[in-house]
Amino acid sequence: MGEKKSGPSEVAIERAELEEYKRFARLLADESAPIIRRYFRAGYAVELKEDLTPVTIADRGAEERMRELIMREFPDHGILGEEFGHERPDARYQWVLDPIDGTKNFVAGSYLFGTLIALLKDGRPILGVINQPLVNDFLIGDGRDAWLNDRPVHTRACTRIEDAILLNTDHWNVGKHQNGAAFDALTRRVKRYHNWGDCHGYYLVAIGGADIMTDPIMNVWDLMALIPIIEGAGGRITDWQGQDPIAGSGIVACGDAGLHNEVIRLLNP
Repeated sequence: MGEKKSGPSEVAIERAELEEYKRFARLLADESAPIIRRYFRAGYAVELKEDLTPVTIADRGAEERMRELIMREFPDHGILGEEFGHERPDARYQWVLDPIDGTKNFVAGSYLFGTLIALLKDGRPILGVINQPLVNDFLIGDGRDAWLNDRPVHTRACTRIEDAILLNTDHWNVGKHQNGAAFDALTRRVKRYHNWGDCHGYYLVAIGGADIMTDPIMNVWDLMALIPIIEGAGGRITDWQGQDPIAGSGIVACGDAGLHNEVIRLLNP
């Protein structure tokens, strides 16, 4: 009796599927980028949403284009976007979109913003993208590896608080949602502290340009893409208390696991 041939392993199938999603994520970034560039430092109306955060025609146009592509290519997938909400929330695969993370910076004419794209499977992010449409920087991670413009990137080794570069999105926001006094003390111990925030801060940690990035509170569309990028680059990302980032509110990302443990301890005395 002949030996039964085995088909491709489930792992191989999953990896091939993930490669397909990576290529599609690049398409989403490439198609949304020209819309964002068209309105950068151009005349447009800035509206305020119910939470008093700004939104522009660039945010909406970029998300609309990405949704259109997803619905055409993967009609059974769900979509959660900052501007247009949730479609098919019960789908196993979910695309989570923030067309312009850092809209306040975009409106001010600053370069410190980007497009966030994540793919979730069974509620966990398996793929994340930070795309900077002005300089065409495409950073993608899958939890195992991370690449900037097809070049592998890694976080840098920094084990001492006193040697670290600390970043945060909004300094005054920390005291509203977390232990502000503990954070202030941390800012005085690190080598340098900057408000190079939003997705740009996590981008810098992933490529080895900074060591600690913090956000005291996050929305789901701000967060999901960051997890497979930071982890893929070799870093660690948790909530403010050191637990599962998906379950918490605030976020702490560090390039070094030992440094991360110390930062969590100092933020939660």
